[in-house]
Amino acid sequence: MNELDEWVAEVSAELGLDPTGVPVQEVLDVARDVAHNVLRPGAPVSAYLLGLAVAAGADPSEAAARISALALRKAR
Repeated sequence: MNELDEWVAEVSAELGLDPTGVPVQEVLDVARDVAHNVLRPGAPVSAYLLGLAVAAGADPSEAAARISALALRKAR
């Protein structure tokens, strides 16, 4: 387990969540795409919005792909 995995496990335990379903790579990809193509402060806010969408029933991979695609379109 790497340091990020340990942090996700600790935060999940603190919040009463199951860490096994956390789409870490998708969240990192969204943050990267938004930070590099839109604006840096948009990265954590976009990650939060991704979490809200998933909590409302969205598929994590699909929602992440949609946010990344939007960020990449903004860069053009």
